[in-house]
Amino acid sequence: MHFLEQNKYSDKWFRSDKEFDNLYPYYIKALAFKHWTALVIARKAADFLAAEPNTSILDIGCGVGKFCLAAAQHQPNALYFGIEQRKWLLHYAEQAKTELALENVYFMEGNFTQLDFTLYDHFYFYNPFYENLSGTDKIDDSIDYSVELYNYYNRYLFRKLQQKPAGTRLATFHSLEEEIPSDYHLVGSEANELLKFWIKV
Repeated sequence: MHFLEQNKYSDKWFRSDKEFDNLYPYYIKALAFKHWTALVIARKAADFLAAEPNTSILDIGCGVGKFCLAAAQHQPNALYFGIEQRKWLLHYAEQAKTELALENVYFMEGNFTQLDFTLYDHFYFYNPFYENLSGTDKIDDSIDYSVELYNYYNRYLFRKLQQKPAGTRLATFHSLEEEIPSDYHLVGSEANELLKFWIKV
């Protein structure tokens, strides 16, 4: 397939969330509204996080990879890494990556506490810890949930963000902001303040 034709073919998936979500089977699409980042949010977050070329951006709890894939297509001069505990979700993330022919996206199976945060410049956070609170919608029952885990993950991320250098960028969506150190200053917001942009000073 000619390069321009391939790009045109790939771009069709990004015309709307409905088009993009057709990359996944029905039971994955059914989770999209509450659990996957909308294209408009991914693009706004990518514009903020990929302010400089060749940055490495980590999505904590990437699910089926929608943020990473949408951001990688919209801001291709950055590298996007997604980590997810559920292997079955990463299966669909990898399938979508192959279909979209994106080469600046990498998915990893595991817990974010296993990562070396020095490898990443900036971070996207669509509150994956929220599932640990009682009464919240769960993706499935394949992982453990508890308030203790919610608090532990927040404290762990807080410490890791504290250790990052000045200039580190963080985009949060639907966050309760318990994971954000005080030296991260709010520099903007979108989507009725559900999407917030932070820079460490």
